[in-house]
Amino acid sequence: MTQKEIDQKFMRRALQLAKLAGVNAAPNPMVGAVIVHDGKIIGEGYHKLCGEAHAEVNAINSVKDTQLCASSTIYVTLEPCAHFGKTPPCADLITQNNFKRVVIACQDSFSAVSGKGIQKIKDAGIEVEVGVLEQEARHLNRRFFTYHEEKRPYVILKWAETRDGFMDRLPEEREEGINWITQPKMKVYVHQWRSLEQAIMVGWKTINNDNPQLNVRKISAPSPHRFIIDPHGKVNVDAKVFKNGEATTIISLKTGIQDLPEHVEVITLEKIDSSAVLEVIYNKNFLSVFIEGGAQTLQHFITDELWDEAFQLIGSSTFDSGIPAPTLSSKILKSNEKIGVDTLLHYSKK
Repeated sequence: MTQKEIDQKFMRRALQLAKLAGVNAAPNPMVGAVIVHDGKIIGEGYHKLCGEAHAEVNAINSVKDTQLCASSTIYVTLEPCAHFGKTPPCADLITQNNFKRVVIACQDSFSAVSGKGIQKIKDAGIEVEVGVLEQEARHLNRRFFTYHEEKRPYVILKWAETRDGFMDRLPEEREEGINWITQPKMKVYVHQWRSLEQAIMVGWKTINNDNPQLNVRKISAPSPHRFIIDPHGKVNVDAKVFKNGEATTIISLKTGIQDLPEHVEVITLEKIDSSAVLEVIYNKNFLSVFIEGGAQTLQHFITDELWDEAFQLIGSSTFDSGIPAPTLSSKILKSNEKIGVDTLLHYSKK
């Protein structure tokens, strides 16, 4: 194997480790680290939870004989930090252990790091290689990079539509209860998607019409923070979403919405548009938001080109008339999957 192939092999393992953290690392990035001596892994670790030890610390602590670090290579999926945050700088730990070589997948966009960790390691006389599996590493932490580079959360859209392109029936044509478009098994997919993001958002009409809980139920995972866009205080305060005590924020033009539970926060804006809403979520340090509707809310973000991924579920039923599903522009189809009688389309904007 060439050195390039060797580096890619061990960086892939580091990326596998990083992915294990999932949303638990947020708002920090997912990071994995692997320590290799004479072609064999002698230590590895990943950043498991925000506020706890970073990947490099866990990897070094897993090495039985740390004296071997001086003749080893450490592979890290993201530039080691150079600042004191909730934990000490990992760049210092690497230099203290006098590693022979450091291989980094990509540079950190966070302003407190952004090249400083790499420079600190180089200044200690350690060989540094940057850019091994860089695209894969950036994709893994696409939420983190979008947050720091575009100053907004990563936006995932999701909706279900009938075979003839409707998201819902017209109010006067609605049947008693919720008018399901896709098979019950699709709910598991939706709950998995929710569990991957820090925030979830809908408009007030979705709350009033569908009475969703907006939490994670079908799998064992934490629920995202819930945001409801309600410009004029029309949301039904007796809805299920307000009953279980989970963190919820209403974004409104109106102050003093009456009869809300104490755990529900209201943020009042002078103007509500896609950018203003994302700024609220950004300021709460949420890296991502999962937007589930309704049609008007989804279309606003599409029109403003403030979205990154979209899941379109197409059922086998037809409504003949109703509320049209949103229309994506400038989309790239990532996958097209048939699940029973339903179709799942996954898009990215770029």
